[in-house]
Amino acid sequence: MKVGILGGGQLGRMLLQAAADYTVETHVLENDPNCPAAHLCHHFHLGNIQDYDAVLAFGQGLDAITIEIESVNIDALETLEQQGVKVFPSPAAIRIIKNKITQKAFYAEHQIPSPEYLITNSLEELKSKEAFLPAVHKIGEGGYDGKGVQVIKRKEDLDKGFDAPSVLEKMVPIQKELALIIAVNTKGETAVYPPAEMVFDPILNLLDYQVSPARIPEKVLWKAEAIALKVAKSLKSAGLFAVELFVDHDQNVWVNETAPRVHNSGHHSIEGNYCSQYHQLWRIILEYPLGNTDPIMPAAIVNLLGAPEHVGPAVYEGLHETLQIDNAFVHLYGKAETKPGRKMGHVTLLSTEYQDLVYKSNKIKHLLKIVSKK
Repeated sequence: MKVGILGGGQLGRMLLQAAADYTVETHVLENDPNCPAAHLCHHFHLGNIQDYDAVLAFGQGLDAITIEIESVNIDALETLEQQGVKVFPSPAAIRIIKNKITQKAFYAEHQIPSPEYLITNSLEELKSKEAFLPAVHKIGEGGYDGKGVQVIKRKEDLDKGFDAPSVLEKMVPIQKELALIIAVNTKGETAVYPPAEMVFDPILNLLDYQVSPARIPEKVLWKAEAIALKVAKSLKSAGLFAVELFVDHDQNVWVNETAPRVHNSGHHSIEGNYCSQYHQLWRIILEYPLGNTDPIMPAAIVNLLGAPEHVGPAVYEGLHETLQIDNAFVHLYGKAETKPGRKMGHVTLLSTEYQDLVYKSNKIKHLLKIVSKK
């Protein structure tokens, strides 16, 4: 089977690492010949994943296509789907999720609990919404990894918003942030991964570290699973979906966002679950039975981000010391250049004790630094 991946970042890299266990011919389309996934696929194609002609030419002759980022040319994927190429997830599902405005409308249409929101089309319009504060401004298209999201608590913050079609979402008093990954196969069967509990860097608005399974009451778990399943099933598409959720202080569960692909919040599944999210996606694409999502052991992820004020060839300080830590699994993404806040890798930790996971996560965060050569 010939399968193409749109995008060659770290998610594509880990997807290709799992692909080595299957009889599949892999193709990657990316405009950077030195991207993390370039040397792991059978065939690398240089091109822009947002360009209609490039995506169309890439997909013709393939049996199936999947994505590792939402910012792809959906029109080309629709044409390929009409020509018989299987697309995971469907172009219709990607179209809904790709834009925060259509994503929020989708939640409202399907009675999926998500924070109250308004649409703003310009910065001038945003400035007239002072009465709606405190809120979070999310750009409709183009945001990723904390970019395109701005917290606006008071009138003085309104200038920080986006002068483009955006969602202004009422701020929820958050007790915990969760992420659940749902697998849906071509028969409509589902598999649910235990939720991960996410802790964010308040400055970069990026995932700092996470633990899984999340430490939540059983009733919250049931709500989270039911809501995440409803999101995935309502999209009416096979694929892998990461549903990010808020839990408020009254233990209500709200959908924050959905990603139609493998996700940062599921990295731990490589070592921590019987079937990783990457193997699971290959099972869906190749139409094999869904894998076992149960945890082998509680796990934590620490994101390795480029250190502040460092730009240039990457140097990993503290790597040897990190590798001496029991049950610490280092994943470096092969990015030659570092810059502040750039995702350069992650470390997965396994332990039967949650306190041990949190302790070691904080230890690694301070021990392993990605700096630039002087």
